[in-house]
Amino acid sequence: MKVENLYDILVKCDHKVSTDTRKIIKGSIFFALKGENFDGNNFALIALKNGASYSIVDNKNISKSDDRIILVKDVLETLQNLSKYNRTKSSCYVIGLTGSNGKTTTKELIHHVLKINYKTICTKGNYNNHIGVPLSLLEIKSSTEYAIIEMGANNFGEIKFLTELVQPDIGYITNFGLAHLEGFKNLNGVIRGKTELYNWLIKNDKQILINNDDDEQRNFINDKAVLFGKDKNSHYQFEQNKSNLVSLKINDLIIKTQLYGSYNFSNVCAAITLGLENKIELRKISKSLKNYSSENNRSQIISKNNSEIIMDAYNANPTSVMGALESLSNLANSKLAIIGDMYELGKAENIEHQKIVKFAKGLNIDKIIFIGSRFKKCEINFKNFHFFNNKREFHKSNLKLDKNNILIKGSRSMRMETIINEL
Repeated sequence: MKVENLYDILVKCDHKVSTDTRKIIKGSIFFALKGENFDGNNFALIALKNGASYSIVDNKNISKSDDRIILVKDVLETLQNLSKYNRTKSSCYVIGLTGSNGKTTTKELIHHVLKINYKTICTKGNYNNHIGVPLSLLEIKSSTEYAIIEMGANNFGEIKFLTELVQPDIGYITNFGLAHLEGFKNLNGVIRGKTELYNWLIKNDKQILINNDDDEQRNFINDKAVLFGKDKNSHYQFEQNKSNLVSLKINDLIIKTQLYGSYNFSNVCAAITLGLENKIELRKISKSLKNYSSENNRSQIISKNNSEIIMDAYNANPTSVMGALESLSNLANSKLAIIGDMYELGKAENIEHQKIVKFAKGLNIDKIIFIGSRFKKCEINFKNFHFFNNKREFHKSNLKLDKNNILIKGSRSMRMETIINEL
């Protein structure tokens, strides 16, 4: 079936799409995707039984079972092609977003600002890969005015591929950090991989959002660039206020947020900049950001037993861990950090964990607990440093955790958020 015909079916189904028969949206199109341990073709009939209007399959035998089953050459490729076609049929303004750290938080902040005035959609959670991005693009309807699409990658060529699907009107890279080094190898590799977004924007004469305080990003400034930052030559100049939570000043207006960490300063600035660029009043933006609170273990503030817990346990890499520790160090009152192993660092794994331990020695933090076999290899005898192979060992230690400010951070596989039960 041609993509044009599938698009007509998508519109008929009100852009409702499903990929999991356990969570079928009534009246949706079910895409029978394959994984390492499953074949969605085998669930095509179950999807229809559970409420889907159509099932897209690439197994000829399955396609003969019901006239609501549509046979294609490759289901994943069809999903991607349909998402690209749907995007081209829309007149909505699309913002493409990538970076090593802060992608999801920045996306949520931009969405929170733009929805003040416009019908806006954004990537759900961190569905930012070769499947998640198409699913986000398929949510764009004729009534959608703005779409914020997050793109992730752990190897070269992936951002280029996703950007060609998204075809953003403007793009932004949050930062370049030591993440996914198994694929990118080093920081230069990260920069090369992430800037595939900026290269596409330049080639297609589109706008680029630039953090003017970032030396690497300044290399991409052209006449289409929108600049923000502390730098006085920025189109939108911000001043960072001293505060436990992110607070800033622009055009003589002080904007306060509920976000922890100086590393979130540029994320907030990016959202404000895009709001102002799209004619939203600054005071409305200020009010909106004041009411925004982070969730899903991303710089989330939780009060418990007279402690302020900074739950930043969704993921971790050397750059984000150093930023989180430094922000904790700058807080008043007593401080405790509980840091879990960092994953996907390839050959740099040992040295990057060692660097974190060395970096932490110079900070004003009362106690630091390192959990995981990677950090355990870096164990040193230093005042209030404690090292454990795993969370089980830590739980048995009965260490006192009675500090005013407690940071919890680690890679997703460490599931560091479960530690809150011990506090």
